[in-house]
Amino acid sequence: MQYFVVMIDYGRRGREAVVDPEMTRRDVIARVASGEFSNISFIHEILDHSVEDITADIMSEAAVPELVGIDADLQAARFDHERDLRKHEQV
Repeated sequence: MQYFVVMIDYGRRGREAVVDPEMTRRDVIARVASGEFSNISFIHEILDHSVEDITADIMSEAAVPELVGIDADLQAARFDHERDLRKHEQV
């Protein structure tokens, strides 16, 4: 028997494991690509008595870009922009 376990992390609210024996690899990829599965901790493929971590494979097949390392502070950027506009406004 083969099935997939998708662990979704909700932060302080906890985690949820989505396990559906009828869900195929194609279904998992489609749900990741559509955004239905987000904040994924890991994706495991269970095949008979073995477990394989296939998170990277599924993410690459779903063409989900990793946003690690992008520390954009959007609120600070907005404040900077508003300050610049005030500096250059006519008095």
